[in-house]
Amino acid sequence: MSQRVTRRQFLNYSLMGVGSFMAAGMILPMGRFALDPVFKADAKGDMIATGVKESELGKDPIKVDFKFEQEDAWYTSEVTEFAWVYKDGKDIVALSPVCKHLGCTVQWNGSDSNPNQFYCPCHSGRYEKNGKNIPGTPPLAPLDQYDVAVKGGIVQIGNKHENKLAK
Repeated sequence: MSQRVTRRQFLNYSLMGVGSFMAAGMILPMGRFALDPVFKADAKGDMIATGVKESELGKDPIKVDFKFEQEDAWYTSEVTEFAWVYKDGKDIVALSPVCKHLGCTVQWNGSDSNPNQFYCPCHSGRYEKNGKNIPGTPPLAPLDQYDVAVKGGIVQIGNKHENKLAK
């Protein structure tokens, strides 16, 4: 016994099929977008070679530039940043140059009246050599610190994190 399909059933089946394809066409790209981080390849590494030799470092912080590729949506650009790097005994310390008050750039020995300190010219913020903020000046937190490694005698800069020296 074969049942005949009525016009109403045919239109219902047709509209449901077309609607399903349209919904899948919208939902699949959204699902791919949501799951994109899972499908991405692992990072090449967190450490960036600076071109500065370990032997060039001393007790006073020096400005060390490093470059990395930054991806903003579909645009990739090369970014140049720097860190203040010095030797503290056998350890190498790298501090962020960004003031924790308003994001200005701090300078080592930037103020004649406050030698051997990091100085922020925006609001006279000051930090000790280890990045600790000096009480009574605008910054409320110490300078951030970078992970540091030495590979083949060359200093490498890693991820930025909270300062562990300034406690």
